[in-house]
Amino acid sequence: METGTSTSNSGSSSRNDSYEAIKNGSWFNQFRNGCNPWMARYAYGLIFLIANLLAWAARDYGQRALTEVTKFKNCKGGENCLGTEGVLRVSLGCFLFYFVMFLSTLGTSKTHSSRDKWHSGWWSAKLIMWPALTIIPFLLPSTIIRLYGEIAHFGAGVFLLIQLISVISFITWLNECYQSKKDAERCHVHVMLLATTSYTVCIVGLILMYIWYAPDSSCLLNIFFITWTLFLLQLMTSIALHPKVNAGYLTPALMGLYIVFICWCAIRSEPVGESCNRKSAESNRTDWLTIISFVVALLAMVIATFSTGIDSQCFQFKKDANSQGEEVEEREDDVPYGYGFFHFVFATGAMYFAMLLIGWNTHHPMKKWTIDVGWTSTWVRIVNEWLAVCVYIWMLVAPIILKSRRQRTTET
Repeated sequence: METGTSTSNSGSSSRNDSYEAIKNGSWFNQFRNGCNPWMARYAYGLIFLIANLLAWAARDYGQRALTEVTKFKNCKGGENCLGTEGVLRVSLGCFLFYFVMFLSTLGTSKTHSSRDKWHSGWWSAKLIMWPALTIIPFLLPSTIIRLYGEIAHFGAGVFLLIQLISVISFITWLNECYQSKKDAERCHVHVMLLATTSYTVCIVGLILMYIWYAPDSSCLLNIFFITWTLFLLQLMTSIALHPKVNAGYLTPALMGLYIVFICWCAIRSEPVGESCNRKSAESNRTDWLTIISFVVALLAMVIATFSTGIDSQCFQFKKDANSQGEEVEEREDDVPYGYGFFHFVFATGAMYFAMLLIGWNTHHPMKKWTIDVGWTSTWVRIVNEWLAVCVYIWMLVAPIILKSRRQRTTET
């Protein structure tokens, strides 16, 4: 018995050592060592990128590529399967693939388990399952696709909320990282430089938006968007520097960068031809700059989905503790990231890329080489900006409110 136990322990130890070597190795080493969770996440990211490209091709070039689709009885007249509906069909196939993976890997906590092997391996089966789930939506009636399009609005909103919390958590982590440095004086200089640079970029960005997108007093909506963003920047800074909060000036500066960027994206999403959007009017024709901007936006969306998917720790509001109240250290055989959360983010990301490619409007035709254009897209961005500020302010004031409530409960 002892010999068997020692053999089992030594085998488990060697597997853990092997996983540790892969984890700490180079990016190339993770691929060279075959099926492992670090290699798998890049493979899933590649699948997601291919799905994005298929959806774009279905929208911009589907009229030629999907001419033969008319032979399917469920595809009325052929044109219903093109453009917007083509994007939704590809998106549905991608969503089904990642949702199946989400259900089958949810709750995985240990490496070398059966669900860990399914997540990290079995690629031959997945290379059959993924194309099959991509083809199935093209056989479904248009009513189901339109219903999915309505549900996708909600799923894309969930994705934006998850991404928002991930960004704010990263900013908070970065601030805590700087505050915990041993060399406090040198760290203080770095914080000052980073915060000053961020605020400078924010102010310069707002001024440029006034020049580009509010050339005269008739552009009231753009003036409101930009001015309100400036007000929100001042509000976040004031609350963060309040003596009771004392969150410093780095986090509001970085959050300022984030909301200024969202505001810029929102105004850029306004339909081409608006008199107040001169930059969009200049890019009305399709040129190399338009194509490069589209490719960069597409890659940025895929990267954002990937980075959010592996950031499951931002939703762990408290760590496990032992009987003495001490934090339990991470074990060697624990999974490196939440597999279920990873696939859930990609599933909602499939809905999100569909909304970007159709402008959040299932009845709105999109021009070639455009992404996230239309008044619906503009207001989604603006609401996302306002929600980001609300979540950030709540994260600042929530500890104070909860503390005061506890004190009142103790006194009573």
